[in-house]
Amino acid sequence: MPAFDPAETVLPEAAQRDVAPAVAEYLAQGFARLGPVATPEILAALRARSDDLMLGRVVYPGLFFQIDAPTGRYEDLTYGRGWEGPSLAYRKVEKLEKDPLFWAYLRNPLFQRIAQGLLGDEVLLYRAVLFNKAAHGGSPLPFHQDGGRFWGLSEDPTLQIWTALDDAPEEAGCLEAVPGSHAAGLVTPLGGVVPADRFDPAEVEPRVVRLPARAGEAILVHNHVWHRSGVNHTARPRRGFTVCFLRASTRCLRQKRAPRAFARVFEAEPMRSPVAAARS
Repeated sequence: MPAFDPAETVLPEAAQRDVAPAVAEYLAQGFARLGPVATPEILAALRARSDDLMLGRVVYPGLFFQIDAPTGRYEDLTYGRGWEGPSLAYRKVEKLEKDPLFWAYLRNPLFQRIAQGLLGDEVLLYRAVLFNKAAHGGSPLPFHQDGGRFWGLSEDPTLQIWTALDDAPEEAGCLEAVPGSHAAGLVTPLGGVVPADRFDPAEVEPRVVRLPARAGEAILVHNHVWHRSGVNHTARPRRGFTVCFLRASTRCLRQKRAPRAFARVFEAEPMRSPVAAARS
C-alpha cells in the first residue's frame, strides 16, 4: 500500500477552503459540515486498512478494540477484552495514530489550519478512532458527550473532526446532534452518556439534526454537543474516522497508571487561517 504525505490526503480545493463559516457554525451550534475533504485514494486506503486491522492482517501493539454486542444493544457491550479474533463487527478501533495511513490523514493541512486556529500553534492528539457499524448491524449509540472525569484530563477537549470513510445515509446510522446543546456544558461531571432522566424526549427530539454524509466528507464536532447514532440497516459498512485534538496545556490526570503523554500533531510552522474571524 502506498505511503501518503499529509498534503496528498485532501482534495486540492479542501486544502484552501475558507473555514471561517464552518468554524463559526461549529462554535454556535456545536457541529458544522466541512464538505468533501478526503481524496478517493486515501479513502480506499483507509477502508482497506480498517478491514486489515479488524481481521488481524495488520497488527500494531497497543491498539484498542471493542466488538459490538451480539444482541445489538449498547447496554450489552463488553469492555476490556481487546481484539477477540478476526471480525468486521468491531464497533471501535482506537489509537490509530500508530498506523501511518491514518496518521498521515489526520495531519492534513485543512485539519491543521482549523486545529491551530482554534487551539493554538501546538496541538496535541487525544485519540484517533475508527467507529464502525457493520452491514446490517452496529449498536445504537445514545446521546452522549465526549468529556468529563471519565476522560481523565485537566481540561475537556472541544474539537473533534469526523470523516465518513463510507457513505453514511440516515438508514446507515448517520451522526445526529442537538444544536446548541454544548453551550450548557456537561450534564454530569462524569460525562459520557446523557442520563435518560435528565431530559424530556418530547422537547429534545424535535431539535435533533441528522447529518448524513457522503464518503470523504468531514464534520466538526464539539465534544460537549449531545450526539448519537443509530443502527446500520444497509448492506454496506458504515465507517467513520474521528480525531480529537487537545490544547498544549492539557495534562492527563490518571493516577492508577503512569499519566499519558500526548503526541504533538503538527510539526510544521502554523498554517494561518481565517479561524480568528469566525470568533469575532
